[in-house]
This record gives sequence, structure tokens and C-alpha cells, in this order.
Amino acid sequence: MTSGSPTMVPTQSKSIGKPQNGLAGLKYWKSDLLAGLLVALVSTPFSIGIAVASGAPPITGLISAIVAGFVLPFLGGSYVTISGPAAGLAPVLYSAMLTLGSGSLSQGYPYLLAVIFTAGILQVVLSRMGLARWSKLFPAPVVEGMLTSIGLMIIVKQIPSLIGHAFQTHDFWPMVWEAPHKLMGAQSVVSLLGLCSVVAIFVLTAMVKKTTWGKVCPPLLIVVVLGTIIAEFGLHLSRQFLIHIPENPLLHGFVFPDFKGLLVLEHLWASAGLIVVTLCLIDGIESLATITAIDKIDPYRRKSDPDRTLFAMGVSNIFSSLVGGLTIIPGGVKSTANIVAGGKTQWANFYNACFLLLFLFLLPPLINHIPLTVLAAVLITTGYKLCRLSIWVRFWNLGLDQFVAFVATIAITLTTDLMWGIIGGTLLSMAVNAVLVSVRQEGFTLGSVVGLLQSPIASTQMFTAAGKNSVVITINRPVGSVNVLYLMECIEALAETTEVLHLYLMDTVTLIDHSALEQLHHLKDFLEINSRCHLDLSALDDLEAVVSHHQATRLAPFAVNASILSERTRL
Repeated sequence: MTSGSPTMVPTQSKSIGKPQNGLAGLKYWKSDLLAGLLVALVSTPFSIGIAVASGAPPITGLISAIVAGFVLPFLGGSYVTISGPAAGLAPVLYSAMLTLGSGSLSQGYPYLLAVIFTAGILQVVLSRMGLARWSKLFPAPVVEGMLTSIGLMIIVKQIPSLIGHAFQTHDFWPMVWEAPHKLMGAQSVVSLLGLCSVVAIFVLTAMVKKTTWGKVCPPLLIVVVLGTIIAEFGLHLSRQFLIHIPENPLLHGFVFPDFKGLLVLEHLWASAGLIVVTLCLIDGIESLATITAIDKIDPYRRKSDPDRTLFAMGVSNIFSSLVGGLTIIPGGVKSTANIVAGGKTQWANFYNACFLLLFLFLLPPLINHIPLTVLAAVLITTGYKLCRLSIWVRFWNLGLDQFVAFVATIAITLTTDLMWGIIGGTLLSMAVNAVLVSVRQEGFTLGSVVGLLQSPIASTQMFTAAGKNSVVITINRPVGSVNVLYLMECIEALAETTEVLHLYLMDTVTLIDHSALEQLHHLKDFLEINSRCHLDLSALDDLEAVVSHHQATRLAPFAVNASILSERTRL
């Protein structure tokens, strides 16, 4: 997810009709139009800031958001998510531009656009193959570790803009070591405005959390407006510390992909291929995490379609790259703003794009007065939401197995890059599960490791009890983040025709990890709200949690009492 935890909103009753996308959703045009206007006001500085953080021309952030708004409503996949450039991908795009441009951002950007186009094609192919669901196989501590790493990178990489002093390096750790020296040469006026903006966003957010006007006029927007006024009339900042968007975007605002140049430079092919894979991987994980989080706070509790969303993202990335835009994924900040403003369908995304288009052609003189340090403050607070202390505490409370994978993912990511962080964290998480399984089985076997990759479903048995159609799903293997997908798909398929689903654990089930538990509980909540099926997870209580947290990894006792387990069959 890309940009912090969504704000909770009231849930509507199941009996209320659920708004749909397409022509049927046009009857909600008043709600969606007003929501689209608010989102556009929030999206303007946010999208520009992301473009700057990515090393791209500021106008490309608006272009990306406009393309997303004009494409997604017609392809569907989600209901209230607002897509556009994402802060989470800014560090990746920045590094990619430097790599492809041999240290030059301007030279690397046309090549990056060609890479984004290729990534979009790959996303479309993957979505047609139905592979979007496989982005769920990454363990929860690895996904959160990735997002936390992104938050830390955003914060560190915004320090130059915050203090008005460029750094010599661009990688995370070198920038951390360079920061103390650069702070000594910071522009005092610029730094003061930036730091005050950071504090103001946090203070206003705390003040307006439960107020109506805070939802209508978000703190982010208030700070950008006030910061711009102060910079213009009070501080008289130099042009070098302000945003620059061409006053005639049609003549000077577009950069186009350089396919021919990238094809000629054979030494860049390997790097380009790696960037394509990285963008698809992170795009898929973050998109799915975001739509899942937004589905939870959708007042109508509608469920987004992962494959259709991935297809829409792929098509959007193709069109965005052709007109010089950045990668496009669902955004948590803008989506939450859409919900609290009353947006009901994807038409809010369309209206958002319409307003952004008007802003792009009518308001460049006003936009060009926004200070870079204020936009840095916006991104720093966004980065903080991704890596805040409560996330670290949560994984500590979930047990050492989860905390180790979480911290390892962060360390690997910040030392290498996001893709290696995800791969390394996932392998470590699976290794920890294999060790736990082996300890419970009092000996390591290759089968215990392979079992974490295979379907854990031994059988399904239908019966009728208390006048209700019921099914017992028998599980015979440890369940982790990978093979829980088989169980989830089985439950979703049976839920269409069954009123009660029970899980029965055989004594060979020695582990159910946190990632699997989290997904099972989320599915249980979704089924209770959106269907007549009840998912009984009481069998999980036969296993012992490694710590007191209700979603902590569960292990079989060293001495398994088979008679207790057999009682589960007497329903």
C-alpha cells in the first residue's frame, strides 16, 4: 500500500444496494463529481511531488494521473481506488533513470519510458493468464518490510529538497552518511519552511482526524496552500526552489519514449530487463496490497478483481509511457480521500482526471509558485506513514519469526534494491517456517520444506447439519504464505454454494504462519459481510500461538493429542 494506513469510515448495511461501475454508476454523478474535485485538489501537489521525487519533470506526475483517470473507469477492476503515480515507486524510477542514463536523469528518462511501456505489456499478459493472485504469495512481513523500506528511502531522498541543498550521492546509505555534512550548508529559510510544513501536516492531521471539515479539506492540501502563500509573499523564494511546469504543456511539456535508442544500446538490455521485472513485481504487490486495504474501508465492502486491476494498470502504463507519464498504480492517500469525500464508483477517478486536465492548462502560473520544500514535506509525511514505529512494534508483537523476516527485508532492500529485498526476505521467511516445522517434527526432512509449497487440502466432505449445507475441508500439511492460496481458492469456490465451511486439521499440520492466518481471517470477514457463508476457523485453536497475538504463527504441540483433533469431525 502504498501511502500509509487508510482512514476508517462507517460501513453500510448489506441490504443497501451497491453502486456499480459503467453506465449504471452514472446515476451517482453528483457524489462522484464532488469527490473527483477534492481528489484533484489533493492529487495535484501529490502527483507533482512524486514526479520530482522520481527524478522526472514535474508535469509528468499530472500526465500520469490524467491518463489513469481516463483509462481505469472503462476497464474496471476496482470501485473507489484512485490511481496515478505512486510514491512507493519513486525510488525505483529514480535509480532506473540514473542507470539507463549513465548517471544522467534527463538522458535516462526517455529510455525509462520505453521500459515502462514494456512493463505495461507484460502486466497485460500476466493479467490475461490470471497470475495477479500470485502476488499474495509473498509473506506479510516481507510486503510490510518492502513498504517500510520505501518509506525510509522516500524520507532520506527528500532531504535535499527539504533543505534546498543538493547531495552528491543518490543511494540510501551514502545519503545517510552525507546528510550531517549537507545539513551544515542548508538554506535556512527553505529548511525552516520545509520543517514547519512537516510539523503542520502532523499537527493538523491529529487535530482534524474526527472532524467533518478535515475530510473536506485535507491537511496536506491546507499546508501546500499556506506554504505557497508564505513562500510567495513572505519569504520571496528564488525560482530554483519552486516547481516549474511549462505554461504551454502541448509545446514543451511532453517527453516521448526512445525505443530505438534503447534497442541500439545493447549494454543496457540487461539493466532494462531487470527494471521491467522489478516494476512488475513491486507494482503487482503494492497494487494488490492497496486495493485490499481500500476494499476494507469501502462503505459498500465491494471486492476488487486483482486480475482486472492488473490489466487496467498495464493498459494505463502503456498509454502513460507513450505521452511521457510515470508508472501507474492505485494510491492509498487519494483513494482514502475519494471515500471520505463520498465517491462511489470509478467515475470519481474520471472526474478527477477532467479537473486535473483543466488545472494543467489553466493553472500553471499558480502551480509554479509551489515550493519544492513543501512538496518534500508532503512526501516525507507519506514516507513516515509507511515506516512508522507502530509497524515495527506490530511485527515484534507477532513473534520473533515475523520480526526477523521484516527487519531482514528492510536491511537487504536498503543495502541492495527492492527486488533483492523481496526475494531475500521471502526465502528467509520460508526458511524460518521450514525450521519451525522441522523442530515440531523433531527432525529435518526435505518433505517438510516441499510441503510448504504444495496444496494443504487433503479432501472436502459435504454434509447437512441443523438444516444447513456444510463442508469440512481437511488440511494435511503446514500452511504458509505460498500454499495458503490453494486453500483460499477452495474456500472461495465452495462459499458460493455452501452455508458453513469448517476446517479440520490433521496431526500432520505442524504450522500455520502469520501470513496464512491473516488471509484466512480477512476472507472470513469478507464472506460474512458479502455472502451467506460462515467460515469456521475454530480448528486453528488446536495449535499453539508462538506469542499471545491472535494472528501470530501457530505451531502444533510437541506431543499431538490425536483424540482432541478427532473431536473436530463430530460436528
